[in-house]
Amino acid sequence: MAIETTLNSWAPRMLSVLRIVSGLLFLQHGMAKYVGIPAVQQFANVSPTTPSGFAGIIELIGGALLVVGLFTRPVAFLCSGLMAAAYFMAHAPKSFYPILNGGELAVLYCFVFLYFVFSGPGPWSVDAARGRT
Repeated sequence: MAIETTLNSWAPRMLSVLRIVSGLLFLQHGMAKYVGIPAVQQFANVSPTTPSGFAGIIELIGGALLVVGLFTRPVAFLCSGLMAAAYFMAHAPKSFYPILNGGELAVLYCFVFLYFVFSGPGPWSVDAARGRT
């Protein structure tokens, strides 16, 4: 019982850890497209007027906001929708199965971000500090 109590007490903090790590991973896509760090050949000449370029703007700004936990619920909603659209536009036409169409990451991001819409940012966030969870 003691271990369960300890694990349960850490659940809100681990929600914050999940948000921060997910935000950092999402942010790196936008960074690769617009800052060039890390250098990814396929993102070398991304234009904001292309679907990938538009997604990069959301990845860059949304990822940064998720890392700090500011406006978490609306940002997570936007990012979840972006990943759903990315899945159905870029992956689903290739195959029904995500493992075959390369869409596992888009699906996982979509549902992790959707979770944040309902769970909020967790205690380690700007939203929590502002009393806006």
